[in-house]
Amino acid sequence: MNPAELPLRDLHLPTPTGWWPLAPGWWLVIGLAVFGLLWLLRRYLRYRAYNAARRHALRQLQVYTRGYTKHGDAVLLGAQLSELLRRTMLAYAPRAEVAGLTGEEWLAWLDRDLDRSHFLQGDGRPLIEWPYRNPDIQIDASDVAALVDAVRLRLSTAVGKPA
Repeated sequence: MNPAELPLRDLHLPTPTGWWPLAPGWWLVIGLAVFGLLWLLRRYLRYRAYNAARRHALRQLQVYTRGYTKHGDAVLLGAQLSELLRRTMLAYAPRAEVAGLTGEEWLAWLDRDLDRSHFLQGDGRPLIEWPYRNPDIQIDASDVAALVDAVRLRLSTAVGKPA
């Protein structure tokens, strides 16, 4: 028999397997990935909402320090910083715990969660003295900068743990 006359055909490969529809295992992996991403998004949004008051307070601190460079009144700055700290800490602690604190107790509470005592025995102590001081008495610029740094540290350090 003549090989040219043989009824042979070329080899036909099967069609390649498509990627769709996905196997059940892939659906499980996709579901877990979506769940994980949603969980991470929720945690991020909760973290961001928890820190919103601190971010706002840090921006307000910049406004107050810029205002101090214009007017130079340390007594006014002390009163503004005291009010700013009080409002911000009320966002993180129960009102009954924070609102009634004054003097040494307030400074001790502000030192909570800090690495060392910045308010009770440190640069933040003028916070309870300056708002009641005679505005005509000059206060050294380094003392003002130290107080602002202590307040900035308190505002940038978390109070307690996020809900």
